[in-house]
Amino acid sequence: PRIPIEMWVEETTASERYFRRAGNLSRGGLGLDHTIPLPLGTVVNLTFTLPGDSGPVQISGEIVSTAGPDELRMGVKFIEVSPEARARIDAYLARLGVSV
Repeated sequence: PRIPIEMWVEETTASERYFRRAGNLSRGGLGLDHTIPLPLGTVVNLTFTLPGDSGPVQISGEIVSTAGPDELRMGVKFIEVSPEARARIDAYLARLGVSV
């Protein structure tokens, strides 16, 4: 399940760096709102700090969905998830009562 969230996400590719706002989070990915979408299949590196957490999560993702031209957002599926990143995301979701 996706849960609503408000946090900033640093997104980098081989040649670019952006700061985006996340609108939702799940164990497998997140949604980025109010952003000009990247092409489907683009692999990005993400860095974010979950609300109430002390340090950043670093994770790779792939752009798997984009909205129409009137809705500036895109969906990112997590790939190459380290055990530490998985544990932090799972712990955050568990604190909110979401079963993982």
